[in-house]
Amino acid sequence: MMNALNELPVKAVLFDYGKVLSGPEKVEAWHGMHDLLRLSEEKFRELYWKYRDDYDRGTLSGTEYWSSIATDSAFLLENDSLIELKQLDVEMWTDLNSPMIEWAQRLQSAGIKTGILSNLGDAMEHGVLAKFAWISGFTHATWSHRLKMRKPEPAIYAAAAKGLGVEPGEVLFIDDREDNIAGAQAAGMRGVVYTRHADFEREMDRMGLEALLRV
Repeated sequence: MMNALNELPVKAVLFDYGKVLSGPEKVEAWHGMHDLLRLSEEKFRELYWKYRDDYDRGTLSGTEYWSSIATDSAFLLENDSLIELKQLDVEMWTDLNSPMIEWAQRLQSAGIKTGILSNLGDAMEHGVLAKFAWISGFTHATWSHRLKMRKPEPAIYAAAAKGLGVEPGEVLFIDDREDNIAGAQAAGMRGVVYTRHADFEREMDRMGLEALLRV
């Protein structure tokens, strides 16, 4: 098996966090946030995403993000509510995609570099790291807010490859969004869009990377 791995052009596997290492959003947490803010589902969805790019990029902190939403919704944001909103936001993204986490850990055991590249704000990063000790097993994690950039901006892929200690052409990147995969490919990486696990495995086979799946 090691000979087959050594012959592969891929030397590192880079994972998105949301909907790749994690599962779909927890509906209960979503409802908890818009109920706390006393907003309809439609209005909360609008405001949740209105400032999200700035939050992920680090232009806004978690406190500033929720303060902006509260201001737009005429909600008096006190400290207890702020803490609860941050906690619910983290909780929404903490159902795990066990097949991908288990595969990442097998790659790590086989000596293959693994990384995380995620559009994530500061409070989200802190919450996820506090909840999941297994994240420390990755070679490197690139969190967008720390770099003041986000996928699919070209420089973030270069930063992720540098953090892994490999060339972009030696990286396989897995993300649930086609625009993020297109950005990775433009940066010289290989990329796979992740939707369903069975489809992902078929695409890996098609790309001639089945040896990575068998570790």
